[in-house]
Amino acid sequence: MSEAHASLLARLAGAIAGFDPDRRIRIAIDGVDGAGKTTLADALAPLVAAKGRPAIRASVDDFHNPKNLRYARGRYSPDGFYLDSYDYASFRRLLLEPLSPGGSGQYVAKQFDLDNDRRFDLYPQQAGPTAALIVDGIFLHRPELRSSWDLSIFLKVDFDVSLPRGAARGQSFDAIDPNLPPHQRYVGGQARYLAECVPERQADIVIDYNDLEVPRILKWVKP
Repeated sequence: MSEAHASLLARLAGAIAGFDPDRRIRIAIDGVDGAGKTTLADALAPLVAAKGRPAIRASVDDFHNPKNLRYARGRYSPDGFYLDSYDYASFRRLLLEPLSPGGSGQYVAKQFDLDNDRRFDLYPQQAGPTAALIVDGIFLHRPELRSSWDLSIFLKVDFDVSLPRGAARGQSFDAIDPNLPPHQRYVGGQARYLAECVPERQADIVIDYNDLEVPRILKWVKP
């Protein structure tokens, strides 16, 4: 890890650990597929915990809709990818609302097993009163989710960087080839999200993450 990347992690962890320290908070790490969201979130959680704030890791990928709903508009539909991939009602009800100010603190971190296209048995857990929920995923600045975040981060990465990066990590990225139908679905759906929701404008922190060795902070509104 470069010195610049380590410095960024330390700054983000410090900001999360010190943000409204007397209550639970919810953090979003958004960006296109392959941007580096999961890796960043996984690295941040132990750093936040080391500063004395319990950290809860979760991903919107554990709240997918079943395959019949995800592909109802067509196997390669970009609108289907953007509109139908996730069960946002369950995402809010099981995870985000319990960890909101005044919530019960009893949350479920995983609801859907994507590999086997079935729901998980639900295992509620109890969050501490000052826990920080760190969620990674695409589309986290959609209108129905924006108010859920106490702090949101957007990783700005170009598609010609993110797609090979995702493929190198073993993700199923047929979308890397613009001549194949999956490119239309995955890149098209995310392009619609970027155009309609403009997550760079909505996020509190925007980071140019095209070069992992030299990430650049483009915006830092809070904390």
